[in-house]
Amino acid sequence: QVQLVESGGGSVQAGGTLRLSCTASGYSDNSACVGWFRQAPGKEREGVAAIATDIGGTYYSDSALGRFTISQDSATNTVYLEMNSLKPEDTAMYYCARGPVTWQSCLSSKYDYWGQGTQVTVSS
Repeated sequence: QVQLVESGGGSVQAGGTLRLSCTASGYSDNSACVGWFRQAPGKEREGVAAIATDIGGTYYSDSALGRFTISQDSATNTVYLEMNSLKPEDTAMYYCARGPVTWQSCLSSKYDYWGQGTQVTVSS
């Protein structure tokens, strides 16, 4: 059973930085898309960033591009999301997910496994 555990959320002021971690276990395929998604109260879930674990290709939403960086540590099966220049509108529950590699952007993968989420709150 694939399990994803997120950590690193918290409360910061606008302009601050947070680094989220997503550690995976229980999988057998080394090629996958791992994505970070967020959902704010009353809003739809949106993809923020994703990485193809085999080639390291990265994908970002328009809101994340230039501020967020997704990376991986294959030795520890961990995917990170470093978030800089945080804004109050970044406030949301952040989830990581794992899904199959696609020929398109990993943000479009059909994600099968999801973590429990970690809360990010940015105050102005």
